[in-house]
Parts: sequence; C-alpha cells; structure tokens
Amino acid sequence: MFLSFVKKEFLHIFRDPRTMLITLGMPVVQIILFGFAITTEVKNVRVAVFDPSNDISTQRIINRMQASEYFDISQMIHTVETGRALSLHSVFSEGKADLVVVFSDRFDENLMHAPSLVGRAGGGAAIQLISDATDPNQATLLTGYASNIIADYQQELFREHRIPFVIEPEIQMLYNPQMKSAYNFVPGVMGLILTLICAMMTSIAIVREKETGTMEVLLVSPVKPVFIILAKVAPYFTLSVVNIVSILLLSVFVLDVPVSGSMILLSAISLVFIIVALALGILISSVATTQVTAMLVSGMLLMMPVMLLSGMIFPIENMPAILQWISNIIPARWFIAAVRKVMIEGLDVSHVIRELSILASMAVFLIAVSVKKFKVRLV
Repeated sequence: MFLSFVKKEFLHIFRDPRTMLITLGMPVVQIILFGFAITTEVKNVRVAVFDPSNDISTQRIINRMQASEYFDISQMIHTVETGRALSLHSVFSEGKADLVVVFSDRFDENLMHAPSLVGRAGGGAAIQLISDATDPNQATLLTGYASNIIADYQQELFREHRIPFVIEPEIQMLYNPQMKSAYNFVPGVMGLILTLICAMMTSIAIVREKETGTMEVLLVSPVKPVFIILAKVAPYFTLSVVNIVSILLLSVFVLDVPVSGSMILLSAISLVFIIVALALGILISSVATTQVTAMLVSGMLLMMPVMLLSGMIFPIENMPAILQWISNIIPARWFIAAVRKVMIEGLDVSHVIRELSILASMAVFLIAVSVKKFKVRLV
C-alpha cells in the first residue's frame, strides 16, 4: 500500500511539466549560470594604446600585453596629432576600449639614459593607465594586471642591464576617481527594483484576479480589455516613478553619486524601461494560472538573469559567448548601460541611441504580444 502511494506521487510529478521544470530544470540552469557568469577574472580586455614613441621598449610592453590572456589590443595610435585628438570619453562610451595605455614621448631613450629619474617629476619614461571606474572592482583588476606586466618588463631589463630601472605607472580612474562602489551598483539597483515592482508585482496582481474569478466579471463589463490592463498597471507605473525619484535622491544626497548627465534624458530612459517591465509582467500573467506560478516564472526568467547577466554585478565581457548572446535579450542590460552612461559618465543622447532604440523596440514588441495573449486567453 505504501509503495502504491509513492508511485502515485511520482506519477503526479511526472505528469506536471511545471513541477518537472522546477525540480530538474532549475538546478541545471542555476549551476550553468553561476558557474560561468560569476567570475572575478577579466579576460580579453580591449586596450587602446597611445604610443608616440613607437620604440623597442613600448613595443615589448605592448607585445607582452597582447600575448596575455587578459588583454586584446583593439586600437593603436602612433602620432602625437592623433593622440591629442583622442577623446577618452568617446573611447569608453563607444565601447572601443576598457583600458587606455599612454606612453610618454621618447620612452625608450628616457628609460635607458635616465633610469634614476623614472617615475619622478622632471623626467624619465612614464606610462599612464586610464580606466573606466564606473565599475571600480573591474578597473582595479585591469590596472593591476597591466601594472604587473610593466613590472615584469622591469625585471627583464634588470636581468639584461643590471640597472635598477623603475617604471611607475600613473593610474587615472575616469568618472569615479574616489573608487566608490555606489557608482557601480546604483544603476543596477534601479534596474532590479523596477523589474521587481513592474514585472513581478503586475503579473501577480493580474493572476490574482484570474484565480479569484473577478477577471471574468471585469471582462463582461463595457470596458475594453486594453483599458482593464491599463487600469491594472497604472498603480505600479506610478509606484515605479516614485521609486526612481527616491533612488536618485538617495543616490545624490546620501551616497554622493552625482547625476552628471541630463536629468530629462535619464527620466526618459527610466520611463521606457518601466513600460518594458510592465509589458513583461502582463505577458507573464497571460501564461501563468496561479500566483505561485507567476512568482516562480518572474524569479526564474527575470530576477536571476537581471542579477547575473545584465552587467549589474559581473562584467558581461568575461562570460562565455552563449551567455553574452542571451544577455542581449535582457532589457535590464540595456537600461543599466544607458543609466551608467548618462548618470555616471555624463554623456548625451547621441551615446545612448542604441540602448534607447533597443528598449523602445522591446516595449513595442512586448506590448503587442502581451495584449494579444491577454485577449486570446481571457476574452
């Protein structure tokens, strides 16, 4: 008799695809995501090099960086004129490089003939390492790796010439010279909170109406389904706007994170993302039949990917190619990138056109699919 009950329970589990997905599918997804997405290493970092000397010492350092698994030389600049025209902001904002290495003029000559002056004001060969410190942890790793390569080259020179050459890189952190972690997590927290309030709470609220049977009562009323949807999401839209305002106020006045760019542009980006998240909530509610299911779907398909694959905590560039591709369909990735550019880097609308276009396209697509699915299932 006992074995019969056990068999019955197994059959119940095997006949329910959602239970099978949760019990067997979720552990596989989680171990893959946590195993590949969570990493403190940085690899294939894009490096732009300003090398007015183009001599043997600079080439040996550059070759060492190129041979390293951590760096990939993506841009070379050899002339002073080009170097002066170089805009560091455009290099970082346009994704051309994650680190800029700047060699001083006549680097090898100064290094060989004035080793005692190296690293001091007044002469010597100098190297400047410039990194985007909106993510202070990654910036520290990048400059640390580059400094180690330069230190190795120093040791090589010492073995060759028995002269104590000293090359002390000058490190410059753009956008976040104080290296405050709040500069990194504030945009990510904005994306996570909006996803929670808009998508998860909206889906649960609509499914609750379906569970209690009040949704059918609403649908037989003279009000069109689209207005019922708008009525359901309006409170969460308002709450999301209030949360955006409170987050920005706390960031500026408590965490000392300035809004370097246009507040109007930042507000527009936030509103577009709120619409995307609300549409996701409506879509989830159209396929979920219970509040528990809506919560699980929201947690599996939204919360975990937002935290792991949006660039909120871990750099997307360090992940395998398949996870980088998956991250492209996560709206929070584009929202966080746009907020960092406007809020932290102070860039204008021309630098966030790509992110805004992708978010707007997602909003249109998700609204169309959500409304259609809602009518098909409930009308």
